Amino acid sequence: MINDFIIEVANESHLEYAQTICDEMESSAKARGTGIAKRSPDYIKDKMREGKAVIATTKGGEWAGFCYIESWSHGEYVANSGLIVSPNFRKSGLARLIKQKIFQLSREKYPTAKIFGLTTGLAVMKINSDLGYEPVTYSELTQDEAFWNGCKNCVNYEILMSKGRKNCLCTAMLYDPAEKKQDVAKPNEEFKKKLGAFERLTKMKQVKFFAELVKKTLHINHEKK
Repeated sequence: MINDFIIEVANESHLEYAQTICDEMESSAKARGTGIAKRSPDYIKDKMREGKAVIATTKGGEWAGFCYIESWSHGEYVANSGLIVSPNFRKSGLARLIKQKIFQLSREKYPTAKIFGLTTGLAVMKINSDLGYEPVTYSELTQDEAFWNGCKNCVNYEILMSKGRKNCLCTAMLYDPAEKKQDVAKPNEEFKKKLGAFERLTKMKQVKFFAELVKKTLHINHEKK
């Protein structure tokens, strides 16, 4: 099935897919109960025109997946954002191929930049790990306000701000080219072994943060009475 897809750097010939991509991003975020920074079709089109996006389509021309590049702190940091796969083609391995392609494109366009991501998905964590990303603290990410403002559309934004942007439900991961001497595609075996621990940690974080949120809400309601 993987051989049925065309995975390439997006260009003007793909502009027609922008609205479909935005709609699926929003629908997917709502279904998961987590956020993807909301983007307009015009923003997606700009990424396509700039050659800063990867798109997957079937040989018949049906949209299958997408991801784009954003740069922060004057190009010092890069994020591969908005990874989305059409519901028709999920669990096919397509997400991994798109991630590999956008990572390669990021390395070509920003060879010295630190590539980072925030995710709650264990599948994405594993893909990132295989590409050489490592889990880091939020303080090691870009402090560019424009990036953090993108989190305002996430349902967990209040949690993020209550923690002073030092923690949230997402796990932060970073690829630092200055620290990588070996092949960028070599798996991080140590992190792969810890995926089970990360799953437990993610669940613990969710329970802890939502418990605090409920407690805070009850306190506010009590004060109003």
